[in-house]
Amino acid sequence: MALAHNLGFPRIGRDRELKKAQEAFWKGELDEAGLRAVGSELRAAHWQVQKNAGIELLPVGDFAWYDQVLTHSLTFGVIPERFRPHGDAKPTLQTLFAMARGVSDSCCGGAHAQEMTKWFDTNYHYLVPEFSADQQFELSWEQLFEEVEEAHALGHAVKPVVIGPLTYLWLGKTKGADFDKLDLVERLLPLYGQIFRRLAAQGVEWVQIDEPILALDLPQAWKNAFERTYNLLQGEPLKKLVATYFGGLDDNLGLAAGLPVDGLHLDLVRAPEQFPTILDRLPAYKILSLGVVNGRNVWRCDLEKSLEVLRHAHERVGERLWVAPSCSLLHSPVDLEREDKLDTELKSWLAFAVQKCAEVALLARAVNQPQAPEVRAALEQSRAVQASRAASPRIHKPEVKARLAAVHAQDSQRRSPFAERIVKQRAGLNLPEFPTTTIGSFPQTSAIRLARQAFRQGKLSAADYTEAMHSEIRHAVEIQENLGLDVLVHGEAERNDMVEYFAEQLDGYLFTRFGWVQSYGSRCVKPAVIFGDLSRPQAMTVAWIRYAQSLTTKVMKGMLTGPVTMLMWSFPREDVSRETQARQLALAIRDEVVDLEAAGIRIVQIDEAAFREGLPLRRSDWGRYLDWATEAFRLCASGVRDETQIHTHMCYSEFNDVIESIAAMDADVITIETSRSDMELLEAFEKFEYPNEIGPGVYDIHSPRVPGKDEMVKLLRKAAQRIPAERLWVNPDCGLKTRAWPETEAALVNMVAAARELRKDVALLG
Repeated sequence: MALAHNLGFPRIGRDRELKKAQEAFWKGELDEAGLRAVGSELRAAHWQVQKNAGIELLPVGDFAWYDQVLTHSLTFGVIPERFRPHGDAKPTLQTLFAMARGVSDSCCGGAHAQEMTKWFDTNYHYLVPEFSADQQFELSWEQLFEEVEEAHALGHAVKPVVIGPLTYLWLGKTKGADFDKLDLVERLLPLYGQIFRRLAAQGVEWVQIDEPILALDLPQAWKNAFERTYNLLQGEPLKKLVATYFGGLDDNLGLAAGLPVDGLHLDLVRAPEQFPTILDRLPAYKILSLGVVNGRNVWRCDLEKSLEVLRHAHERVGERLWVAPSCSLLHSPVDLEREDKLDTELKSWLAFAVQKCAEVALLARAVNQPQAPEVRAALEQSRAVQASRAASPRIHKPEVKARLAAVHAQDSQRRSPFAERIVKQRAGLNLPEFPTTTIGSFPQTSAIRLARQAFRQGKLSAADYTEAMHSEIRHAVEIQENLGLDVLVHGEAERNDMVEYFAEQLDGYLFTRFGWVQSYGSRCVKPAVIFGDLSRPQAMTVAWIRYAQSLTTKVMKGMLTGPVTMLMWSFPREDVSRETQARQLALAIRDEVVDLEAAGIRIVQIDEAAFREGLPLRRSDWGRYLDWATEAFRLCASGVRDETQIHTHMCYSEFNDVIESIAAMDADVITIETSRSDMELLEAFEKFEYPNEIGPGVYDIHSPRVPGKDEMVKLLRKAAQRIPAERLWVNPDCGLKTRAWPETEAALVNMVAAARELRKDVALLG
């Protein structure tokens, strides 16, 4: 019998209960017992809803108080010295949150949070483990065992989920002395042995070991380590399912198939081409888990198409077939049934995590009982849904296709090269050395959110809402002028989200009320859904920025979200290519850039925070993506005069591998995250001799900690050793919408003072 199982479930709750409890705990409004109670209630609810949907083997260990990599770091005792509890004390929730958010200390500056980066090619983030040459591992966090006990007490059949030893080491970074982190695997494996033995003692039969790095181009030493590692783990108890996802195994397929484990999971959504080969390579004793329901998008599964694959597999492997989503449903909203305001036809095309569990269960049932009435009814309904989408006149717009077809190569080129543009820009902008600015957003206060909510509900008139936002803009401009910032922003009070705000004003998007997914910690986003051809009916930001500019004689920066980020942070269409969707978005944003310039705005920032995130996992696939992604940015940015300065922003990315493509985007100024990495990310811009201007972030906005002026000066001096001073800007790592005003002002005071200190350095040298 084909078995239905799940790799992971969203942890935030249908109403973001986890987010609300976390933030209440951080504010001191909820004690630890209350926070833990919320977690327990969520886990119980999520296990039950999966079971009700028909999932037979439930994941445990997919819940995390911040992110699952951080949970593993505590489990293995990988706690940086600056956060380590005194003596023999075990880590606590306070330890976990300190590692994630940093610790403020008015005397000594506190401890900075661990570096954060993207989980493979998703918009989910994890805290990067920090390894030292003398790293020791110890079992120091009981969460997994406690949750298995909870699930068993509720009568569930469970499959604990752990990050595999090689993926965990791959995700970390070395600190201090130079060494090969792969050398740590022999020290780490005994911890896995302890975990497996304890789980076996709890009555567990299967464990899911996530090794997504098998979808990457791995050095030979890491490939060799897989066989050695799993040979050593072979003698430990439990049946082991190695889970791969986010891409195809390609040259690692034989390696993965031959590992001495009891089962292998493949992502057939991202890499359907690996399916026929695995049938020939998989040993006859192994379970084959096939991920045929997309865990990363919101479209309903084409059940007939997936069932065809599963039937073929069942003919070959028989009872050894398991059915699953492609990856953890962490990346999917929780429950479509909450969406009572969605257009009926559009809603019929969608599936969230709960519905995806039902699809998985239905497919397993269809393999086992193909003639069951409910199976036949579901297949008929699926055929109707696919036909409805394909034939809908709401999807295809001839005028959008015609405009895209008329684009020429020169439309993606600025009128003059950077060396000529920057002379005109510096003369026109008249900014000091080390010009200071922010990335765009300022704190989204409760007053802002309440006004937006009241306006949406019809309780606040358009005129009153506009005045409320104007008041917030006036406040932001006044504060920036008082702080002495050089390039101002309007603060984005009117924007709910950097993607959703623009998507709401473009044709071709649909929106949910409860389609939240976790980005990191308590930060949740609600991606819009691209369902049709994309275009801009009218200006989106011009009125707000024109008002802001009327309040000051200083330069006001317009703020837009770029086409690649709009695409990557939305749920995209599956019936046309990502390239086509990005180019449609680029033309819509191009119209806005041109309108901003016409309104007198001399700097326009087009954020491409997701540029690196969109990079395919395999290097052989990079070229095509980088070509269309850079072209999309240039297409949206190249309709303006030389005097108009184009900025872009990228955050939490490794730039070394794509630095040439970043340069090819030809933005006049790029701002990037560098503070958590201690300016290490600037090495890419130094080695490549990046030609344009750079704003390396000098403080981490994802932490409430306020860094001192001297700390920022130190970072800026380090940056100035790598990048010529005349090309350096001074700014935070990212937007400030998640911070409170007091800490924001305190940090910006120090940032402006740090810039002035650097100007003194240059003056002395001059």
